[in-house]
Amino acid sequence: MNSITLSAGKIAEMVNGKLIGSAERQIHGVSGIKDAKADQLSFVSNKKYDKLLEASKAGVVLVCADLANASTENRSLIVCENVDYAFAKVVALFAEEPPVWPVGIHPSAVVSPEAKIGRQVSINANAVIEAGAEIGDGAVIGAGCYIGHEVKIGDGTLLYPNVTVMYRCKVGRKCIIHPGVVIGGDGFGFIPGPQGLVKVPQTGIVQIDDDVEIGANTTIDRARFGKTWIKSNVKIDNQVMVAHNVVIGESSILVAQCGIAGSAELGRGVVLAAKSGVNGHITLGDGVQVAGTSGVVKSLPAGAIALGTPAESQREFMARYTLPSRFEKLQAKFEALKKELAELKASR
Repeated sequence: MNSITLSAGKIAEMVNGKLIGSAERQIHGVSGIKDAKADQLSFVSNKKYDKLLEASKAGVVLVCADLANASTENRSLIVCENVDYAFAKVVALFAEEPPVWPVGIHPSAVVSPEAKIGRQVSINANAVIEAGAEIGDGAVIGAGCYIGHEVKIGDGTLLYPNVTVMYRCKVGRKCIIHPGVVIGGDGFGFIPGPQGLVKVPQTGIVQIDDDVEIGANTTIDRARFGKTWIKSNVKIDNQVMVAHNVVIGESSILVAQCGIAGSAELGRGVVLAAKSGVNGHITLGDGVQVAGTSGVVKSLPAGAIALGTPAESQREFMARYTLPSRFEKLQAKFEALKKELAELKASR
């Protein structure tokens, strides 16, 4: 990490937080609450982790309002409205500088003379750039990447090693695509015929707008017609599956191993937690949140929170989830009443 020093007072000012304790305490780095040392900053964003805070050796801790009364012995606290955001802001100051990608084309790269390469582009070892491809200014094409025919890569976009972008697909500006991602593989389209399954041509593309980040080994299929569309500022985790003709709204979050079936449409700011699934040809409104491992089988309105398989509202889920224990209590009460009634009859 960068060798810088910050005081607790300076950090509080930077994150617009309320300082409790010494403003002069110095930190030289950041770490998790369990491992942080006296010269490091950490964070606790939930009161349920108060025991971890008590045991921590961190010199400065960003905390939520519920922990404002925690002990300041050997530490300073900074109460923040949004602890996670504040911590991210501080971490950025200590983060290591990213690697410097050499500008130019590596001798082992294969670049078609019909490709259009922008200024200050880095094309690394064993990359392949096909005819008609366009690589924007300042883009980085990592080692072993494949950029298909007529693909467009926007300015400042970073493709880590072994990314595949198939023919005619489009990737916007300032995107980050992690290793092993495949963009524009065929959608899963087959119909039964006299001789067995017949492949349905997938004639569309994938369009990825600006400022999108896609995690390692995620796959995004090309559309049957038109486009599979990932809108701006979407963040996708590792090993996510996005099928053909799916639309993902701006600033949505797709967490590890979730999957979205063909032609589903997600609104703005949707969150799919880990291993959740979305049925094809349905719509999730703006701000929908789907809990981990849940399966959404029907459309959901804006702001809905869905849990379980098939996914249902929080109220429905909790009613069904608590039913067995409620039944057991009723059963116990019923048995007690039966016993009491028997005793009354016996006493007559």
